[in-house]
Amino acid sequence: MKILDRYILTSYLKTFISVFVILMLIFVLQAIWLYIKELAGKDLDVVTILKFLMYITPTLIPLILPLTILLSSIMVFGNFAENYEFAAMKSTGISLQRAMSGLGVFIFILSITTFFFSNNVIPWAHYESHNLRKNIAKVKPAMAIAEGQFNDIGDDFNIKVEEKSGENGKFLKGVTIHKKGSKTIAGNHTVIVAKTGELASQEDSNILKLILYDGYYYDDTPPKKLKDRQKKPFVKSEFKKHIMNIDLTELNNVDLDEKNVDNKYTMLNIAELNHTLDSLKLERQDNVMEFSKSMYNRTNIATLNISLKSKKDTIYEGPLLDLFDTRFKVQLLDYAVNNVSSTKQIMTSKEKTLKNKSIWINKHGIELHKKFALAVACIILFFVGAPLGALIRKGGLGLPMVIAIVLFLTYHFIGLFAENSAKNGKLNPVLSAWFSTLIMFPLSIFLTKRATEDRGLFEFDHITVPIKKWYNSKFGSKKSKTQTTNQDKKRAIVAEALGETTETIIKPKVNPIDKTTLKEFKLLSKISLITYILALALFILFFVFKNNKLPQLAEAGIQISAISYIVFIFNYIKTFRHYSKMLKTLNKTKETLLFKILGFILYPIIHVNRNLKIKS
Repeated sequence: MKILDRYILTSYLKTFISVFVILMLIFVLQAIWLYIKELAGKDLDVVTILKFLMYITPTLIPLILPLTILLSSIMVFGNFAENYEFAAMKSTGISLQRAMSGLGVFIFILSITTFFFSNNVIPWAHYESHNLRKNIAKVKPAMAIAEGQFNDIGDDFNIKVEEKSGENGKFLKGVTIHKKGSKTIAGNHTVIVAKTGELASQEDSNILKLILYDGYYYDDTPPKKLKDRQKKPFVKSEFKKHIMNIDLTELNNVDLDEKNVDNKYTMLNIAELNHTLDSLKLERQDNVMEFSKSMYNRTNIATLNISLKSKKDTIYEGPLLDLFDTRFKVQLLDYAVNNVSSTKQIMTSKEKTLKNKSIWINKHGIELHKKFALAVACIILFFVGAPLGALIRKGGLGLPMVIAIVLFLTYHFIGLFAENSAKNGKLNPVLSAWFSTLIMFPLSIFLTKRATEDRGLFEFDHITVPIKKWYNSKFGSKKSKTQTTNQDKKRAIVAEALGETTETIIKPKVNPIDKTTLKEFKLLSKISLITYILALALFILFFVFKNNKLPQLAEAGIQISAISYIVFIFNYIKTFRHYSKMLKTLNKTKETLLFKILGFILYPIIHVNRNLKIKS
């Protein structure tokens, strides 16, 4: 390894490890905050908490690693460019690709390691963390009665408390208790409502003693006999004080190492996902075949010919019902009406079942390809971050951090929207897993090419220069040349008549544009452009949010879009007067009505045309 490669790799590794550790701490704290309700009040030992953190940490790698690579690349290469180290490299004939080659090998090895990590370690972490969380949820539920939500206390009770106060939340206010039914009588038929309550049991007790005050007891448990159920019995009683003792012996004897869930798609590696996908597809196909046979048998087409009244004609073109006797006609019509109604209900129910199976299959397919996409994303994001750092020429945690977060959020949310669309069957699961990576791939090529050619991040000369040349050739140069020629001829004639030179002839003054008018016009044009772009962007996002079942964001987006467009129309109309005044000063032809109307739809074109005309 050459000294330059060693220096670049060392600089990158220092930044990479620092950023990785910082981001890991941030995301672990966020995970703890997310699961704090599952851990609080459970009296867990330190070993169990450390196990929980150890299992949660690998599941955060798909979020942390791409962001780390992106941010580290921008920071390191931005620092090189800011300190003119790239300029020194280029002066010795070392290009950007050559400087990136050593790091490219490291990133390639890292991506392969990431693939094996996501295929082996992450499924194991999901398996362990899911089962541990499931077991923790059973431990001492009496100590985890959270405010404002229903809390399951074992398999028999569901408790909601509006407010807790006192030492360890001992005193309760606004208590609602649902007593769950048995296996034979499902449902919450017993409800207890109390104004206040008190937890009177000890923390280490296996009995939850709950004292309720000023409440009501409702019971509509259906009897076992059908005749008694038709009477719809209901019991209501009022109490001043009611004591409940709930046995938690079985709930507190929880084995935290028990593992009985192993079929979730996040817990499977590639081989297991392939096997499960094949099994699920075959199962769905068998269900469809069985359902089609069942629906065919419900029609009784095979047995209808038994009651047919035969005709002598070989070809019968009359009504089909005439082939049956009157008694069979009535039976057949009655059967058809009932059959259509029941068949419709069965098909609606089966459609939901098959849709859930398809969603489950799509989730497995997405998870399978995400393991490959994560490894490739590490390479792609490196080729986004490294050239971008060289272009912005800024190191440290300021601007690079902002740019990295914006790019990563774009990458992450595109992946989320694609994944949600694929789960509902609106997008191919394979494409959804690779969608955000495919979006970043052209950006990596563009940025690498820009940085290699030592060009700016955004240059529009290749667009604006041809437009300016065309505009000047059509409206500026020819006209000015003709005017200059005519003016010179007139001045020469006048000078010859007066016996003077053309230099003594005073040139006519050009009427300047009023600065106040120009300033107001530019301000109104800028506001119009910003509000137009905002309205258009939010209008497009409305359909994105709507397709991804985010109705609140979609509604907010379309409302803000409408407001932005109204503001745009108001400012665009105000520009008419200022622009007409400037055209009159410049002796230019006014805009046609059709051109003005076009601005309501394609304002950026009008904006560019106006500025070019004023500038020329």
